[in-house]
Amino acid sequence: MNCDFNCLDVVIKKYFVKSILKKDSIKLILISEALPQDIEEYFDGEGEPSFITNTNSIFNSLGYDYKTYKDYLDNGIYLTTAIKCIKKDYTVSAETIKNCSKNLEKELDEFENKRVIMLMGDFAIKAMNYIWKSKYNEKIIPPGSTYKLRNDVYESNGIRFFPSYTQTGDSFGLEKSKVEMITEDLAKALEIINKSG
Repeated sequence: MNCDFNCLDVVIKKYFVKSILKKDSIKLILISEALPQDIEEYFDGEGEPSFITNTNSIFNSLGYDYKTYKDYLDNGIYLTTAIKCIKKDYTVSAETIKNCSKNLEKELDEFENKRVIMLMGDFAIKAMNYIWKSKYNEKIIPPGSTYKLRNDVYESNGIRFFPSYTQTGDSFGLEKSKVEMITEDLAKALEIINKSG
């Protein structure tokens, strides 16, 4: 996958996950916010990258003994980010999110059997809204605070969407209430996946 954009508020890294062999087995997708400052901390990094360690802590608390990125793929779960570059500051512009949404759309289109998409943070929510507006002329998630939005049901084209909080980055775990909400959201998502077989 190629990216033709050169956004000003990110360090241009343009990182895309290596090819996935069993794309038809992916049913659950978690979209986090942006690449880590050190690319080795990304989901598919060597050893115990922070992105996978954070994600493991939530899945492990629900009884799933995942340790590596491969464990997720083997169980039909794909992990990615909305922004394919490294943020320069805490946030990025709407233009950057819109640009990256075009790459994210191509990435997600590869998974024909996806049933649930978890939008882990504001960047993911905004990116998905850009994608859905472009494809179906509708925003899938309405404006509002994630705290309130996460209690409603969002479904379109056979896909259930869960707006939630990001499980990646240095601030993960600082707010215990957010970790609890992520865990609750993930439990609901996994229940849908497990029922669909």
